[in-house]
Amino acid sequence: MRYGRAITLEGPCEQVQQDVRQALADQGFGVLTEIDVQATLKAKLDQDMEPYVILGACNPPLAQRALDADRSVGLLLPCNVVVHGDGDRVIVEAIDPETMVTLTGLDAMAPVAEEAGRRLEAALSSLGPSAP
Repeated sequence: MRYGRAITLEGPCEQVQQDVRQALADQGFGVLTEIDVQATLKAKLDQDMEPYVILGACNPPLAQRALDADRSVGLLLPCNVVVHGDGDRVIVEAIDPETMVTLTGLDAMAPVAEEAGRRLEAALSSLGPSAP
């Protein structure tokens, strides 16, 4: 089951993270949470890894519509976007909101997921073409 979309970009990971935040904001998403997996694994397990950040993105009107349809959908929110290093490239991945429809089985979730998916797709597309 495919549950996300990814693009590969060139540039420093920190700059790509800033660009991703702006692209999300341009589509009405705010970043509610940030998990620096690289720093956490180093601090807790003394393990090294590439830069890896999970951004919890939320579009409040869409979140409200989803919660109105099913209060338990909060288990699937916010929409996670991952930014991680891959050598000299950076991979940006976003959850496919259609997973909300699949997992809940609620038809009322479909228009919310469709709009969220369009907005996330537009945010990723605005970052530039995917590198080969």
